[in-house]
Amino acid sequence: MTTTILVTIVMLLIWKINIIIVLSFLAIFLGIEFVFFSSVLGGVGDGSWIVLVFAVVMFFVMLVWNYGSKLKYETEVKQKLSMDLVRELGPNLGTIRAPGIGLMYNELVKGIPAIFGHFLTTLPAIHSMIIFVCIKYVPVPVVPQGERFLFRRVCPRSYHIFRCIARYGYKDVRKENHQAFEQLLIESLEKFIRREAQERLLESDGDDDTDYEDGCSSTRVLIAPNGSVYSLGMPLLGEYKDTSKPISEASTSEVAKTGHPADSTSDAEQSLERELSFSSQG
Repeated sequence: MTTTILVTIVMLLIWKINIIIVLSFLAIFLGIEFVFFSSVLGGVGDGSWIVLVFAVVMFFVMLVWNYGSKLKYETEVKQKLSMDLVRELGPNLGTIRAPGIGLMYNELVKGIPAIFGHFLTTLPAIHSMIIFVCIKYVPVPVVPQGERFLFRRVCPRSYHIFRCIARYGYKDVRKENHQAFEQLLIESLEKFIRREAQERLLESDGDDDTDYEDGCSSTRVLIAPNGSVYSLGMPLLGEYKDTSKPISEASTSEVAKTGHPADSTSDAEQSLERELSFSSQG
């Protein structure tokens, strides 16, 4: 009965189906379910109370699970690290940056998780590239493979810290193993780095301090490997962005148009190749 009522609300507010059809659906299915429910209530003395007890127990389990999940997420949000603290540590994060990629799974879609501070204080070294991976299930049937991962920088470019949101629809089945998942993630990261380098050349001001998610004047959004652009405050599936122009061609045309010197282009290419070398070491 609860499910039928919730589906009716969805039909009215989201699907926007004709109200006559919605009322007909509600009357038919809710009527049938009410007949079964009343029969259970009428046979409580004959043993049907077991069904009601089972329903109460399952409801209590789901209630506790939902409360625990919500409390866990709120705790992570409250205990996340301050960006000012990370800036004080510098690009080396107060430790030694070892070659390779470190994947850190958490529930946050913004901010630095508290567990990262625990790693910095207890480990003698940390990877050259850090990726905060967050797996989310979105209210769509299937998420296209090209839009599976969304990337964004968490700190200035010299820190080499990224956030990755891996999205799955409610019909998606996670069949890949950990190695396949990580390999696909790294390939998508390389595409993101190349696309970011292209967009940086197309921008008039490539200020490194406003190029990440916690930058005060940052207007950048999450970018999928296929070029789709998303904002944290917008729907998760956005419009496709045309990316038919090759990176090298776009870079050359923009340099010729804006008159950027050749050494700026070479510096950008060196920075790009350095980050790509980090990802290949993963």
